[in-house]
Amino acid sequence: MLVLVLDSSTPAVTAALAEITDDVRLLASRRTVDARAHGELLSPQIAACLAESGAAAADLTAVVAGLGPGPFTGLRVGLVTAASVAHALDIPTYGVNSLDALGYAAGTDLAGSDAAGSDAATGRVLAATDARRREIYWAVYAADGQRLTDPAVGAPAAVAEVLAGLGVTTAVGDGALRYAELLGVPVRPEPRYPDALPLARLAADRVRAAAPTEPLTPCYLRRPDAVAAAGRKPVLQ
Repeated sequence: MLVLVLDSSTPAVTAALAEITDDVRLLASRRTVDARAHGELLSPQIAACLAESGAAAADLTAVVAGLGPGPFTGLRVGLVTAASVAHALDIPTYGVNSLDALGYAAGTDLAGSDAAGSDAATGRVLAATDARRREIYWAVYAADGQRLTDPAVGAPAAVAEVLAGLGVTTAVGDGALRYAELLGVPVRPEPRYPDALPLARLAADRVRAAAPTEPLTPCYLRRPDAVAAAGRKPVLQ
């Protein structure tokens, strides 16, 4: 099963092709960190992944997309692209929370590290991405990657007050790196952004089961910056 994997919930614009059998492996992947060019980058990256793997779009059997949380414009680009590809090829779409990909990857890394059995490996992980406005999108995960809190958005200092009672021993993600001093927990440099491989792994059971297609509902957590005007302003006073 050949799956297209997309994520545009952060400044990292990610596209990949994953082969899902009993295992999951990436055949090709592209990532460019540019918060202002999601629309310009994503389609060429998809084409590059197809070319590298020697596959055609018609070979795809599903699309997996990161649902955020993320800023409105960038996140929308990825989800609209995923839905458009799926519609054109008549294949299903499956969504994965983008923070879940960070939490899952962090748990996998810790479980396989030399620190296994230590507090760092058995404790809880904060996954945080940059939400702008001096805030972060965040959630807390068990060492096995299971999410323990609902995704939320907040100021790093306010999040730090919550973490002490949750047993968090380490943090990952761009948001954690940006606000490490305020969060007050050790921050690992990787994973910094949601990776295609954990996104594919988190959707793999649904792909294997040929589960019904899912609506790609974005996780915004707050309203977009741009809002419609409340009413018309008079031209003449």
